[in-house]
Amino acid sequence: MALPREVVLDGIVVQMAETEALLRSLDAEEWERPSRCDGWTVGDVARHCVGSMASDVSGNTDGLGTPEVTQREVAERAGRSPSEVADELAEVAKAAAALLPAFDDAAWDGPAPGGYEGTLGDGIEALWYDFWLHADDIRQGVGRPTVAQPGLDGAVSHVRYELAKRGWDGEVPTDPEAQVGWVMAATGRAPTPPGLLDIYAD
Repeated sequence: MALPREVVLDGIVVQMAETEALLRSLDAEEWERPSRCDGWTVGDVARHCVGSMASDVSGNTDGLGTPEVTQREVAERAGRSPSEVADELAEVAKAAAALLPAFDDAAWDGPAPGGYEGTLGDGIEALWYDFWLHADDIRQGVGRPTVAQPGLDGAVSHVRYELAKRGWDGEVPTDPEAQVGWVMAATGRAPTPPGLLDIYAD
């Protein structure tokens, strides 16, 4: 179950603005550095992240999250600079900020489009998580520290949701620094301790 609707909607809008600022701070050399996402540069991570949100806002949700669509998101933005991808994100964020408040409680608790397993609220929280995690992939690729907020709460909630679907019923750390490590372990970005699952290892 996603966090409260107001928390998620405010959080994803702020996270998109934070990510836009991050992209604008990158130079051409940093854009081409390898990321911890196998085979992707820092720029590729950004292209996927922005492309996924652009598809959602436009209603083109078929196949989102599949390897084929993910690769297409990157390929469609090949050659674009940090500022060009940031410009697209600014437009997408503006459209999302206008669209998201239109979802009432019934829609929020209803099924998500595009075949996502969960409610619309769960799906939007997943987008928030995705933006936060990929922003951290970008920061890690260029040697910058993790910035826990504004997205850590959404990331923890989404990872807990995904783990629960797989039968995990362990405890989530309460300390923010420990929560960051927990999310990284559960998403295959850090060693997975005994008792914790990798949500991508299906």
